[in-house]
Amino acid sequence: MNHSVAGAIAGLAGTVAMTAAMRAMFRALPEKDRYPLPPRLITDRVVGPTGVMDAMDEPQRRDLTLALHYGYGAAAGALYPAVARRIGGPAALTGAGYGLAVWGASYLGWIPAMRILTPATRHPPARNSLMLAAHVVWGGVTGVTAAYLMGAGEERRSAAEPMEGARDHAPAVREPA
Repeated sequence: MNHSVAGAIAGLAGTVAMTAAMRAMFRALPEKDRYPLPPRLITDRVVGPTGVMDAMDEPQRRDLTLALHYGYGAAAGALYPAVARRIGGPAALTGAGYGLAVWGASYLGWIPAMRILTPATRHPPARNSLMLAAHVVWGGVTGVTAAYLMGAGEERRSAAEPMEGARDHAPAVREPA
């Protein structure tokens, strides 16, 4: 599989996990910190001035936010394999580091530089913790998924061939007799 395509698919998978983590952690934020999360704020600031969102109801705005969020996750994931090849190391660790780098480049870099949001240093610590943890989740899942899709340097097996040592263990799911 093409490495950029594998990275994009992995970035989508990472975004699924990240979004679930963000939603769970959001509920644990102090009440004063429960204002919209960055994907929605960014969508409002970037798309809002175009007037497109004025014609949308709230469910459509949420859908647009998710589409843009997943698109960004896929785009950032597409770049991951090139970075991972240069760095090396365990996929989960390399991915988590990459997730933190994406957070830094975004929330301390291009997003405030383009005056979309204020830098992360001006947001509440609990929200920054949420976003940092969410990016670790995204990166870890992206790294592991990309490694799997790219074969992690192992020879490809046919679906009928078990992994080495697989016969030594009972199957995790048993088929009915």
